[in-house]
Amino acid sequence: MKAQKKHLKVNIEPLIVKFLSNDTFDISKEELEYLETWIENPENKSVFSEYIKVNVAIEEHLKTYDLEKAEQKIMHQIKQEKRVSFKRKRKKVIIFISAASILLMVSLTIFLNKGGGAPNVEPIITNNVNKTIQIGTNKAILTLQDGSDITLEKGQNYQTKNVNGNGAELVYHSKSKSNSTSKPAVTYNYLTIPRGGQFYVQLSDSTKVWLNSETRIKYPVEFIEGETRQVELIYGEAYFDVASSTHHKGSKFKVLTKTQEVEVLGTEFNIKAYSDENSIYTTLVEGKVVVDFGSNKAKLYPNQQSIVNIGDKNLAVVFVDVYNEISWKDGIFSFKNRSLKDIMKVLSRWYDTEVIFSNKDLEEVKFVGVLSKNQNIEDILLTLKTTKSINAYEIKNNTIILK
Repeated sequence: MKAQKKHLKVNIEPLIVKFLSNDTFDISKEELEYLETWIENPENKSVFSEYIKVNVAIEEHLKTYDLEKAEQKIMHQIKQEKRVSFKRKRKKVIIFISAASILLMVSLTIFLNKGGGAPNVEPIITNNVNKTIQIGTNKAILTLQDGSDITLEKGQNYQTKNVNGNGAELVYHSKSKSNSTSKPAVTYNYLTIPRGGQFYVQLSDSTKVWLNSETRIKYPVEFIEGETRQVELIYGEAYFDVASSTHHKGSKFKVLTKTQEVEVLGTEFNIKAYSDENSIYTTLVEGKVVVDFGSNKAKLYPNQQSIVNIGDKNLAVVFVDVYNEISWKDGIFSFKNRSLKDIMKVLSRWYDTEVIFSNKDLEEVKFVGVLSKNQNIEDILLTLKTTKSINAYEIKNNTIILK
């Protein structure tokens, strides 16, 4: 263990300081790769946690630490240094930031929100974890063409001639080509993810879809070769990694929602279209998409987001930090200057709970933080309380009351 700590002090300390410091952020490609290898070792998690807690150098750098700026620079560094493996590295480094942020949230959030130095506050640890509100899990309801429902959850395997499911994901396989000249009939499945759930499905054309809590999607069991591949996001949020049209005779891919249509050729993007929200958000990660909203159309490029306001029928395009919009699929909630009202709406879907603001002024309080989706809800509430984002909270059955 002593050898490990010495190794940490000599090799890792400068890298951590570079990541968490504004004025010394200058990490090489080799250092980035070394840090990733080090993080991948499970034995280093406890060493890293202890380092964060006791190392004075990190406390000093917290005085000028800016989470948003650091994260933006990390993303830029990864893109510039190793574009080929961009997505893999971005996920790992964000997870690295998440680990640091969760450990430092007590001091860091006040610094970022209030604009002051990091206070010396002991983290609160509780053994009385609320048992009513559970962490979300992989689960879904598969509805077949005949209307029958199949429950998909841990321990429940599902298999047919062209579909395999293991309780966490559903994979469709393209059937062998038929010699028939007649046009095959199209059958549809629905996948519904309840509150407190998430799921992954691979469509028959190899398009990958990650589905967030409280989401419902309709899709063909088998796409017709050469024709437009079309799915419908009935409500909720989904991340699409679309199989290239070059592998499917040039056929386009379309995602329909209740008010807009997104057309792609082969790309990655996220659509958030919850039925209890007045706007639909389409965020482009890679490639190109065209958002069609009535008489309005917009072509999106990477790092752009279209916002369709259903009420005033307006379509706007803005630049965004993409990972904040898609981190949910990697097991992370990344919030930057988001209101507590918006944050609690996201958390209520994942933890399948209701939230009441007894003090309405709290709804507009801004919060900056990176949270793991595997955290207990009470740990998150304690963080909000300790950082003075809320004064107090109460849990009654499945309802959270913020005060």
